[in-house]
Amino acid sequence: MSRILGLDVGRVRIGMAVSDPLGLVAQGLEVLAVDDEESALARIEGLIAEWGVERVVVGLPRNMDNSLGAQGRYTEEFAEKLRHRVRVPVDLWDERLTTVVAEKTLIGAGLRRARRKKVVDQVAATVLLQSYLDAHPDEGGSGYGFRRPGGQSGVDG
Repeated sequence: MSRILGLDVGRVRIGMAVSDPLGLVAQGLEVLAVDDEESALARIEGLIAEWGVERVVVGLPRNMDNSLGAQGRYTEEFAEKLRHRVRVPVDLWDERLTTVVAEKTLIGAGLRRARRKKVVDQVAATVLLQSYLDAHPDEGGSGYGFRRPGGQSGVDG
């Protein structure tokens, strides 16, 4: 199996998460401060090589009516630039509410605001990557958190 890299792209910070080698579980990797887009793309390219990543999933921030705002368009452009630099597939994945889920998780864990601000993008990347893995059992994700013998995923009735 192979690792998948998840990105929560922002103009100031990029949260990153990576899957385990089986593609079942996402774990936070780092938050990249974006000084300039070129160095951010180079860092991501380096992480792809370092971790043996075979697919990148970029969170696409859609509005609740499914439209794209300015950040969504920026993310599409960023993903396209990344596609031209790397030799692995780069997929866009709906990331609606991942930052909200990440923020609530961190509040629930008792993290103070200053600490939350430092890690919320990484946690959001982890949430979006895990949702991708769960929805793509054929790519390693479990579908519903487990695999049946023979690789089938699903929910026992």
